Amino acid sequence: MKYGLQTTLRNEVLAEGRGVHGNKPVRMVLKPAKANSGVRFLRSGLTSGNERLLRALWSEVGVTQLCTVIGREESGSVGTIEHLMAAIRALGLDNVLIEIDGPEVPIMDGSALDFVALIDEAGIVQQRAPRRHLKILKTVRVDDGAAFAELSPARRGFKLDVSIDFTNPVIGKQRYVMDLDAKKFRQEVAGARTFGFVNDVKRLWQAGFALGSTLQNSVAIEGERILNPEGLRFKDEFVRHKMLDAIGDLALAGAPLIGCYTSSRGGHKMNVAVLAALFADSEAYAFVQDSASAALRPVVGQAELGLAGAATFAPEVD
Repeated sequence: MKYGLQTTLRNEVLAEGRGVHGNKPVRMVLKPAKANSGVRFLRSGLTSGNERLLRALWSEVGVTQLCTVIGREESGSVGTIEHLMAAIRALGLDNVLIEIDGPEVPIMDGSALDFVALIDEAGIVQQRAPRRHLKILKTVRVDDGAAFAELSPARRGFKLDVSIDFTNPVIGKQRYVMDLDAKKFRQEVAGARTFGFVNDVKRLWQAGFALGSTLQNSVAIEGERILNPEGLRFKDEFVRHKMLDAIGDLALAGAPLIGCYTSSRGGHKMNVAVLAALFADSEAYAFVQDSASAALRPVVGQAELGLAGAATFAPEVD
């Protein structure tokens, strides 16, 4: 396989389930897409009867509370996209059209395993177009009290270093570091489920959120107990899930990253904020073209990626 070429799905594939927040049934179809089209959601099921095409880009994010949402509720949005986006990015899928008839990607089992299985079922094929990466040229960082998220340069590849710190002893302090590739993602991160505290979930129910949260799609913590009969999939499943979320959120850069991502006590809001900070500084990044030898060449233009807020031309790199 030539790693310098873009990819799409070989066949379309169907997923059905319920949204974790609205608990409404949703039908989602992943379809092949043309080169350079990126990841896009075609939202149907709107009260207007129309459809809305949404790009999976950081500039399209409307909400980062509880999950990542692109678009606006009043005109059409899709939420809880992060687990699907993580599978798309980690498995090396560049172009896909996702037709969805509801406001949320189905939660499935609360991890990315079912989305990995869907992509495997559909298959991945290469296209006759070079793949572009987003190379971090200098460090950008966002802070929020004791929490921070940072993107910094690396010669090649994408490394994540994620830390969490909860007062609850079931979680406590956890850290996970990984160089992202498809094999490691499948084995170490894809199966990590979303989690929450029972007291928090009760408050969310009263506010109209997490209505579809169950022990089949979430790890539930009450006091110092895990309520799921099967227990945890990993001893440090909590921080692995935070890494899963980060991979999905950072996929909204619109291209695979070359660099390092470090976060402490982060979440969806900070993941998207660090991308906004990156694109606000035209000297902090460059779009580069891949090759099998991993020697990366600059790409002159990036306007076709539709990255709002980015410079018309990427800076050149050696």
